[in-house]
Amino acid sequence: MSGLNASLGYFLSVVIFSGLLHTVLRRWPRFSFVSEFASSFMLVACWLEIQTIVEVGQWAGGLGQDVTVTMLFVLLLIHGVLCAGTPGNPSLAVQKFLQVEACALPTALAVAAQFIGAHLALLAARYYWNLELTDMHTIKNLMSSECTTSLMVSVVQGFFTECLCAFSFHLIQLNLQRRSALIRVPLIAFLLTFFSHTARSYTSAYMNPSLAYGLTFHCPGFTLKEYAVVYWLSSLTGMMLALLLYMGHIPRLFTKNLLYFQKTRFRVPKADKPEKKKK
Repeated sequence: MSGLNASLGYFLSVVIFSGLLHTVLRRWPRFSFVSEFASSFMLVACWLEIQTIVEVGQWAGGLGQDVTVTMLFVLLLIHGVLCAGTPGNPSLAVQKFLQVEACALPTALAVAAQFIGAHLALLAARYYWNLELTDMHTIKNLMSSECTTSLMVSVVQGFFTECLCAFSFHLIQLNLQRRSALIRVPLIAFLLTFFSHTARSYTSAYMNPSLAYGLTFHCPGFTLKEYAVVYWLSSLTGMMLALLLYMGHIPRLFTKNLLYFQKTRFRVPKADKPEKKKK
């Protein structure tokens, strides 16, 4: 249980830091892109620790798969509550841009902040592992330079797996975006947990380019280009396909609806026929 207690303390520290930063920055809407940094940092830093428990926790700390799935769901649930409006996902930021709900500069700043947050989260996790507070973290520290990649299949199979998961996720997310947070947040957390657990033997279904960058891009086995194709290009492709199916077009690219016929709301009244002159 000492390993689990150390992990819970780490989770609590990351959540408090990210939550405070997100709360303070909420007062200045112009710096909302920095909130994306806090959101991405929290997501990647905590997910890295969950990944550690998955890799070595079962035989180094006695922590089974049921613990990791529960912790992942709780993480995603807390993240959805604390970081509402700033998901820390570049695909969702680009989706808003394509929906004409955000301009180019704020979108670029948000994406940059998300990747910076992911990179700093990786550095923070490595520093935490270097402390070697438990046997589990000692082993993880020794394995950090030779970590196991999340991409367990070929690049082509990985691309289609991530694309299919991203398409399904974004399509459901678009349908839930106007629902109450009490319904939307738990469903999104459950959906992400389900995809991650189901696709663990393939790509782990991150569906988040900055999250994938922090979790697996530094692991040997594939090149940066191959990782980018599987975890970046596929996520954007799945998102755009979902947006096209949901709206019938991509507003930023096409003004005309390509899939659905839009009926006019009002009928044009027909002109009255001229009355025949009485003889």
